[in-house]
Amino acid sequence: MCGRTSCHLPRDVLTRACAYQDRRGQQRLPEWRDPDKYCPSYNKSPQSNSPVLLSRLHFVKVPLGKGRRCVVLADGFYEWQRCQGTNQRQPYFIYFPQIKTEKSGSIGAADSPENWGKVWDNWRLLTMAGIFDCWEPPEGGDVLYSYTIITVDSCKGLSDIHHRMPAILDGEEAVSKWLDFGKVSTQEALKLIHPTENITFHAVSSVVNNSRNNTPECLAPVDLVVKKELKASGSSQRMLQWLATKSPKKEDSKTPQKEESDVPQWSSQFLQKSPLPTKRGT
Repeated sequence: MCGRTSCHLPRDVLTRACAYQDRRGQQRLPEWRDPDKYCPSYNKSPQSNSPVLLSRLHFVKVPLGKGRRCVVLADGFYEWQRCQGTNQRQPYFIYFPQIKTEKSGSIGAADSPENWGKVWDNWRLLTMAGIFDCWEPPEGGDVLYSYTIITVDSCKGLSDIHHRMPAILDGEEAVSKWLDFGKVSTQEALKLIHPTENITFHAVSSVVNNSRNNTPECLAPVDLVVKKELKASGSSQRMLQWLATKSPKKEDSKTPQKEESDVPQWSSQFLQKSPLPTKRGT
């Protein structure tokens, strides 16, 4: 479960969505490691990579692999519910509840440097607790990074869809504690691992069943009875407005809008996130 996710924000926008306050109360952005390896996707399979937050301490003070706690980032994840009495399964998209404000209409606006110091006011990324490992080939070559999402018993709201769910870190404080292996012991960090009811979901089209399909249709809410677009409210309405942009990048009025076939295929890279007061890495 939770092996299929969506993480389609452009790199600069994804960075803005991960903005945090350091111990001095200053707004900071995580730093990317090998940023050119990240590419968005609406439909990421277990065989693909994902953006992951790590403590910067892994790269400056201790061997990479010690601590091994990470945070896996996504717009949300897909889960399939077995339809009673049939072999069919209905897919759902599961994500944090979204709050629409007057400022949250254009995700791409956060792409410009002058807006980086402002509080992020758009799509809230799902932050899932994970552990990672890295392997260096004995004969040399690129280091292989891998991660696992920690799962827990499903919350009441999702129990009808699946009996397990990812361990979701709800809020910046929980994310920082999970990553700060230098000051937060394993025993203390494990207190963050529990089901959360702060989650919402909607049914989506079976187009997501094929991991080669990488379009906004994967996330769009559907009516389970007639299989058409919902007249949604709340978080689902926020989702529809978000998808209407197709690409969250700021668009030039003179540039033709990209067709869905131009949506980039996935690939990604690890992010670092630091408990230090000065920097976090991406």
